[in-house]
Amino acid sequence: MKTFRIILVGLLTFAFLLSACSPAPTEEPAMPEPEPTKEPEPEPEPTAEPEEPAEPCVVKVGLITDGTGALAIYGAHIIRSFMLGMEYATGAAGSVGDVFTIEDAENTFMLDNCEIIVYLGDDQTNPELTTSIAREFIDVNGVDVLVGTVSSGNTASLQEIAAENKIPLIVAPAAANDITGVNFNEYTFRTSRNNYQDAINLCEYLPTVYTDFVQIAPDYSFGYRGATAFRDACTLNGGNFVVDDIFAPLDTTDFTPYMEQVLDSGAESWIVTWAGGGFIAMMQAAVDVGVTEELALGASFVDNVALPAFFSNAIGSTSGILYHYSAPDNEINDWLIAEDQARYSVYPDLFDADGFNAALMLVEGLKATEGDASADALIAAFEGMEFEGPKGTIYIRPEDHVAIQDMYIVTLLNVDDPDAKFFEYVKTTRPEPPCLLPENLKDRCGNLPYGSLSGE
Repeated sequence: MKTFRIILVGLLTFAFLLSACSPAPTEEPAMPEPEPTKEPEPEPEPTAEPEEPAEPCVVKVGLITDGTGALAIYGAHIIRSFMLGMEYATGAAGSVGDVFTIEDAENTFMLDNCEIIVYLGDDQTNPELTTSIAREFIDVNGVDVLVGTVSSGNTASLQEIAAENKIPLIVAPAAANDITGVNFNEYTFRTSRNNYQDAINLCEYLPTVYTDFVQIAPDYSFGYRGATAFRDACTLNGGNFVVDDIFAPLDTTDFTPYMEQVLDSGAESWIVTWAGGGFIAMMQAAVDVGVTEELALGASFVDNVALPAFFSNAIGSTSGILYHYSAPDNEINDWLIAEDQARYSVYPDLFDADGFNAALMLVEGLKATEGDASADALIAAFEGMEFEGPKGTIYIRPEDHVAIQDMYIVTLLNVDDPDAKFFEYVKTTRPEPPCLLPENLKDRCGNLPYGSLSGE
């Protein structure tokens, strides 16, 4: 019995020990409070790539005109007006400043990030000089564009050089039909009118007051084509040429026998197509023989300087003119008048609009091509281009690169006004000459009348 108690006490003690050594029951862990869901932050906008600055460009222009030769009076129109046109088109004067003279030789303008360097060459109306200057500008200066020149014959040489070197040429102020006629090439453009436009302008007026005509012209290609144009335009408007056209050698000094033919023709009006100093001798002979008393003069008026010598015996006559500062009415012409007066103490003269428009055409072309002065780019930009100039809207006809432009009919009031207010404005015309391309390029003419105004 004693033994049993001892065993029972041992068992209870062992059970107690087991109970004390057992781990306490673990509490269930508390669940953490769920955090509120955050809205996903928007993805940052992709940063625009900064625009690459346009590549700077340099365009080089060779301006060739007569600065000191026989036709320097006209070269002066081009030199000042081209630089003024560049300033107007780019918005700032060139590197030379407000006044540019032939001695400056070079001028630089900025068009956005494009530097336009203009080199000036004086060809003195010498064809050899025209050629040598053009080649130097291309080979040494690396010009991209040529502009010039006064003489139509010298301009023909420029055309060949431009085509050989695939360089655009803007013609100002040469007027021969052949430039955008039989001598046409795809690189030649013009802001000058052609002689056919002179004829159309004048012949819109003359046949309204006279019926019978006779004409005299110089005995070479310029004279023949001028005479053909006047015959075509005046006949189309109802005029009648009573005798064959009279041709006198360009170097004629005694026009008496030719004026006798004019007087004996029985015409009411005599039409003159002439270029050169012989015009003064012709007019003197016309006075001496009596032509000026019997026949009305039909000749386009000339520049402000030569006008007194050429037309002092024609006061009261009405005729055509390419440009006179008093005829157009627009802001650009007003600007040109003001700047010519302020800087050069002259009024814009006969060819100032041509030089100004050549600069505008160049800059408008470079704007269109974003500074690309390659021939392909500029040809595409120039063909069909319209822009505003001192004479209003200029349109470069894509078929033959003729510049369609306003011209004027005016009445001569005097030849001695100190402000060159010589004329009373009559009307504005806008001559559309026929396409005169050579036969092998006739297809370029499209629907334009070919060869004559009637196309026959």
